[in-house]
Amino acid sequence: MSKGNGKSVARGVPGARGVDAGQAGQVSKGSKPVSSHARGSGDFVFDMRALGRGPGEFRDERRTASAPDGLGSGLVLVPVGGDVALDLRFEAVSEGVLVTGSAVAPLTGECARCLDPVTSTVEVGFQELYRYLPDPDDDEDDGEDRFLDGDFLDLEPAFRDAVVLALPLSPLCRDDCPGLCAECGAKLADVGPEHGHGDKVDPRWGLLAKLDLHETTE
Repeated sequence: MSKGNGKSVARGVPGARGVDAGQAGQVSKGSKPVSSHARGSGDFVFDMRALGRGPGEFRDERRTASAPDGLGSGLVLVPVGGDVALDLRFEAVSEGVLVTGSAVAPLTGECARCLDPVTSTVEVGFQELYRYLPDPDDDEDDGEDRFLDGDFLDLEPAFRDAVVLALPLSPLCRDDCPGLCAECGAKLADVGPEHGHGDKVDPRWGLLAKLDLHETTE
């Protein structure tokens, strides 16, 4: 099993809602997501019965899903219910189903320097192998292996893993954002480079400023 690396990009979310493929190698308008007997959000659950189990069979599917809760924290996150554009290929292999694809999700948050609102998108790519059944000695909840739930494939855990790795640690409203004034908190991009507070003395040292250090004693 291998995983693709995600990357953040500033671009819109493409794709039309409700598009999937019912035949190998074709993309057509089709059925709604199936959630019966599967974990996770229904939008991320896929019915593999149309794919079959013959090695080499494949099926392409495009879908716009609703983002689940809990994606991101701190300064940036994927808003719950936001449109996630999925572009996927399911391939039948001897061990199970190999999923290769990409996802584009919206991001909201605040700039790490000036705290202004930030909106962007995150694009991730991934490749995951979902095994048909765990071996008798395997624990389905242990390790990194993923399994089909009967005829259904739950893509949400793989999507979560890819997005969390791709989220920016310090989102910026722009690459050269100057941030805030350390003295008054003013937004430096608005007040300009001439903004300053002179040689203002820290009030904690105010009493020392009144001393005449040049005074001599007799």
